[in-house]
Amino acid sequence: MIMQQGAEAIIFLEKNIIKKQRVKKNYRVKKLDRNLRKKRTKSEARIISRLRNIIPVPKILETDNQEIISMEYINGKKLSENLEKLNWKNICKNIGQNISKLHDQNIIHGDLTTSNMILKNNQVYFIDFGLAFHSYKIEDKAVDLHLLKQALGAKHFKIAYKATEIILKNYKSRDYKKILGRLNTVESRGRYKKH
Repeated sequence: MIMQQGAEAIIFLEKNIIKKQRVKKNYRVKKLDRNLRKKRTKSEARIISRLRNIIPVPKILETDNQEIISMEYINGKKLSENLEKLNWKNICKNIGQNISKLHDQNIIHGDLTTSNMILKNNQVYFIDFGLAFHSYKIEDKAVDLHLLKQALGAKHFKIAYKATEIILKNYKSRDYKKILGRLNTVESRGRYKKH
């Protein structure tokens, strides 16, 4: 059964297993497209496997080394649809702590939104590492946080200010002072952009 279809992948649910298949891009040269899909699939599987004992993520069950990742289905509540209905202050605390651990591994999620977070057994699971990459750069970590702040403002505007405050208060990565300082710089660039 198709659960979700996006520009980059189709998500299937089969017997409590998620299968993520990268979408072919007809506008790309076939060989280049195949190589890109293979590289991104391997990278995503490697990142999720590396994080398995660090933050809550789905368990990778199999990768075909081409374009499909099979992983554990996290049967919980998607935060994008449920955050305000739950104990969101504790959830935001958990989110901040886990993003710290993610960034301490020098992994940038690339799509930190509540659509990519699932609550199960009082733990926030992070999913969809399709845009994730490795980076030691303070800027990349700040941009990751900035994207989350924007997503909170767009989807959870009633609690966005307080939720962001709690997340950032609990964000204690090794370089958190530098990262939060850079976050202010990133935000000021966006505010004064000329159109």
